Amino acid sequence: MPLASCSGPAGKSLQDTFAADPRLNSSPSPLDASNSQPAPASQVQLPPKFPAEVPTYPNATLVEATSTGELPREQSAELLTRWTTEDSSDRVSTFYRDQLQKNGWKLNQQSTEQNQGNFEASRGGLQIAVGVQPNAPAGTRISLETKPSDAQAAQSPASSNPQPGDPEFVGPIPPDSTASSAPSASPNSTQTEAFADLNKAPQQLRSYISDLAQLGVLTPSNSSNSKEKNSAKTFEPNKTITRGEYARWLVATNNRVYADRPARQIRLGVETAQPAFRDVSAKNPNFAAIQGLAEAGLIPSSLSGDNTAALFRPNAALSREELILWKIPVDMRQALPTATLDAVKQTWGFQDAGRIDSRALRAVLADYQNGDQANIRRAFGYTTLFQPKRPVTRAEAAAVLWYFGFQGDGVSAQDVLKGNSKA
Repeated sequence: MPLASCSGPAGKSLQDTFAADPRLNSSPSPLDASNSQPAPASQVQLPPKFPAEVPTYPNATLVEATSTGELPREQSAELLTRWTTEDSSDRVSTFYRDQLQKNGWKLNQQSTEQNQGNFEASRGGLQIAVGVQPNAPAGTRISLETKPSDAQAAQSPASSNPQPGDPEFVGPIPPDSTASSAPSASPNSTQTEAFADLNKAPQQLRSYISDLAQLGVLTPSNSSNSKEKNSAKTFEPNKTITRGEYARWLVATNNRVYADRPARQIRLGVETAQPAFRDVSAKNPNFAAIQGLAEAGLIPSSLSGDNTAALFRPNAALSREELILWKIPVDMRQALPTATLDAVKQTWGFQDAGRIDSRALRAVLADYQNGDQANIRRAFGYTTLFQPKRPVTRAEAAAVLWYFGFQGDGVSAQDVLKGNSKA
């Protein structure tokens, strides 16, 4: 990975912080009971000024949070936090490297020391340094330091930072955020929500949305005023989702779920590529995801030999049959089975199977073979009417994206939050 080196006083300060991380070796360790008596990890909380867009490892426990600047801990954005996890240092380092690169952080330096990952990055008026120390007394130790990159950021470190629900937000959400009323996604994740209106979603789908919100892959409704300070972000779970937005969610969630498995990630389309669809140019906000799906052959396009799919219609409502047609190839990662109308009728028992597009029949039949993890069952429950042309809601799309895999070989959003994704 080509990385630019740090320069300037701020970069030098961060470089010195993690050059050898002497505090982890010479100073009393919060993880070593023989040297100090720190507060129990369960009582340590992130300070209110901890920047919300800074990623933190989902399966880690916070053991220390101190200010490195002149302001008190509760008011400072110059913070040093220490975490511990039972996961391997390689997994932790991969998580941070992928999260920082995928979410617009500029990586300045990467340690070359064996079995240790040091990262320095900057984004939106902030600089962070991450140090991963393996074989610590209580497992892998993570040190995460944040600093404002200029005086203005120091005075108001979080005022211009993306907040929960913003498209650029990277979770998890700090413990002082609004408490969640939805089911807990994981004992290791914070009991918080990114959206204020999840109580409007069908009860059976709320936990799916909550998990994905904590992964930071969902975007708020277009009607949400994400620029207004202190405004609650809304998800509008019962609103119809567009084809373009679902394409974006599909790619983002797949790549987040398989963050530690590059071979299963979907490559984003580059802006210099010849657009696969006439109505989706490189200026479209969802171009990278739509182009990536087309180039991977996961959605019908002229690239896959379907000359009838010249237009993508990114602002059109996503239908149920399209929801399954795009998702199943990502679940199976192999050729779809042959399917007949009679086979779909006999398996699913759909009374309206004859209305399903011939291209979607194979995906619908394959989905049945996924048992209780079938996307149709998770999103729509028990039904004898598929209603293939019916628009999909945002809540139903989230339910489908909660799990990726086929016949027992898969990963859920909850697995990722717990740190149990399969390597």
